[in-house]
Amino acid sequence: MMLLHTQNRSKFAFSQTYGEFKSIESNNKYGIIGLPFDSTSTYKTGSRFGPGAVREASYNFERYNLVLDEKLDIPLFDFGDIDVIHGNFKKTCSIIQSTITEILDNDVTPISIGGEHTVSYGVLKALDIEKTTVIHFDAHMDLSQKYMGEKYSHATVMRRIFDLNPEKIIQIGIRSSSKEEKIFADENQITFFTSYDVNKEINAVKETIQSIEGPLYVSLDIDVLDPAYAPSVSTPSSCGLTPFQLETMVHCLKGKEVIGFDLVEVSSTKVGDITSINGAKAIYDFLCTQ
Repeated sequence: MMLLHTQNRSKFAFSQTYGEFKSIESNNKYGIIGLPFDSTSTYKTGSRFGPGAVREASYNFERYNLVLDEKLDIPLFDFGDIDVIHGNFKKTCSIIQSTITEILDNDVTPISIGGEHTVSYGVLKALDIEKTTVIHFDAHMDLSQKYMGEKYSHATVMRRIFDLNPEKIIQIGIRSSSKEEKIFADENQITFFTSYDVNKEINAVKETIQSIEGPLYVSLDIDVLDPAYAPSVSTPSSCGLTPFQLETMVHCLKGKEVIGFDLVEVSSTKVGDITSINGAKAIYDFLCTQ
């Protein structure tokens, strides 16, 4: 099977030339997979275009990360986008799960680009997360049992992930929630830091991330950023994080056993849109820590 593989060039991009990924001898391989599904979006649609927009923005970065003093040399492949069934989450989820399973079977760590946040559930169903901590960057808790009558929705995704019984869930950047979601988080030992907490004492958040032991999965909804930095999202919420704060916390993943990473809710269709640039930057920063 021929897959896209980045080569040792001065510019970073998710895909540059073709290569046979099985021929690469490395215990640290990463694969990009696009999940262009946005059928439960309730405010602004368009996250189905996120994978393409983030890929385009990825060409904007140098392979050398000045802040970390690291060169991005890890094997990185682009598996393209899955075929989604628009309007049918369950079938799409099944496709996501089988695709991620195949990637894992080839000893590749999946980096998924959505798509709306429901796609994260399909990815995590393919992983054994009972001993895994899930870090969830988001403006919203997404812990509703149902939203607008739907069990599987962008607003219920973390409740469905909770049902998969992870070791722990840590939410960062939260500033929008129903009272019922807040009660559920408190009663089930879900740790959450609001955007106000991050602004007031980011070191406490960093220490929490750095203290995590064992497998770790990261789900990043780009609306965790303030709309000034990420206007092209499905459900924007003001008083959010800055790109610098997000970068600082992503850098805390250095040395961690990250078994998967997803970026969701980029609803950009324009080249150079700041939302897709900041989304690509988050993935770039993560890869530079590995």
